[in-house]
Amino acid sequence: MLIGVPKEIKDNEFRVGMTPSSVREAVAHGHSVIVGRNAGAGIGCSDAAYEAAGAAVGATADEVFAEADMIVKVKEPQAGERKHLRPGQILFTYLHLAPDPEQTRDLVESGAICIAYETVTDAGGGLPLLAPMSQVAGRMSIQAGAHCLERENGGKGILLGGVPGVAPAKVVVIGGGVVGENAIYMALGMAAQVTVLDRDIDVLRHLTMRFGPGLTTVYSTTGTLDDHVLPADLVIGGVLVPGAEAPKLVTRDMVRRMSPGSVLVDVAIDQGGCFETSRPTTHAEPTYVVDDVVHYCVANMPGAVPRTSTLALNNVTLPYILALADEGYAKALTESPYFRTGLNVCAGKVTFKAVAEDLGYDYVDPLKALGA
Repeated sequence: MLIGVPKEIKDNEFRVGMTPSSVREAVAHGHSVIVGRNAGAGIGCSDAAYEAAGAAVGATADEVFAEADMIVKVKEPQAGERKHLRPGQILFTYLHLAPDPEQTRDLVESGAICIAYETVTDAGGGLPLLAPMSQVAGRMSIQAGAHCLERENGGKGILLGGVPGVAPAKVVVIGGGVVGENAIYMALGMAAQVTVLDRDIDVLRHLTMRFGPGLTTVYSTTGTLDDHVLPADLVIGGVLVPGAEAPKLVTRDMVRRMSPGSVLVDVAIDQGGCFETSRPTTHAEPTYVVDDVVHYCVANMPGAVPRTSTLALNNVTLPYILALADEGYAKALTESPYFRTGLNVCAGKVTFKAVAEDLGYDYVDPLKALGA
């Protein structure tokens, strides 16, 4: 199979779908790889490094999309990329379709086989291809939030960990999954006062056992959200409903009643965000202010640390890339019920139920769409 790795074109996105090491592994499996010019520059990997790994390098994006049987990316294809997709071509990347009707429409019309990293599952019900980026984003959310709390950035002028004799910042984490756990890890490490809200008692029990009495765990209800979000200095939104649009847990009225200079970091923004006042931002312009509350809603947070993010992502995506290339998409997806959950659009049909329900498409069972 000919695998194509185009250079990412989303604003300030420096990650890349495959590293030279991943390319070398694909070539060892008998496949060919074509990599866009300077695709790895953002992680310090030159075109020469890709050539040494066995890839053909220097192609334009048009050439990569035109020649490749499978496109491996990081972020969802932008409008200019989607027009190059063709029937039967495999697209393997993050998609986040539920809050993005335009992208969904284009993918349906393309006839391509579109597999989303973020909805592939494992035997334990986890999301193995989303987890490493959630780890990065969770840890970055505290860095970003601490920066936004500085006065020059619109914040209250609070040091997250305080100093002896001065109280630390109050950090509230909504959602105790991978994002939340990593945000808690960083916030406690910086000596903040941390509270996490979740609706899964087992999750709260796990977090209590891991972090001990330094972490306050609270069962999430409308009332407890109000009680803990309003006095918070920094709120991290880390709620995820796999493949579906995130629930809006912090209302516009709650934001209005927060104290000036408070900070909201919405890590769920790829799935529409969990604050009513959220809208996607970029690394070039990461924040905006609503009712004197600073909002950080960058839709590709891990892109700010592209080398770490790319290496972590490739560690988990490579086996799936090789399965698609070695076996073909029909066999690879049919034989693995966990990999099959990644199939969001197949030859013009929407095959992920949450996306179909959120955007008004007829849902088609993935096995039926695959002809199995």
